[in-house]
Amino acid sequence: MKKKAKGKRPVYLQNPEQDQLLAIALALAGEVSVLRERLDTMEKIAQTKGLFTTAEIEAYQPSQQVEQEREQWRAEYIARVLRVLQEDEG
Repeated sequence: MKKKAKGKRPVYLQNPEQDQLLAIALALAGEVSVLRERLDTMEKIAQTKGLFTTAEIEAYQPSQQVEQEREQWRAEYIARVLRVLQEDEG
């Protein structure tokens, strides 16, 4: 369950808009860091087990269902990243 802080968001920089931009950048950095670590883990396991090659990854063509699943994930991801803007509006 996600928790939401009580009270107003503190302002660390010169104005709230700069703080929002910083929060978005930090959220993206966190997401990229987690993604990179998981991808590295998967590639190392696959290489160890001989499951697939880099060429196979590059040649992969996703199905329509996979494309739809990715689009849904992308929309949810963007909503998470931009959450700070929506919270401050409400």
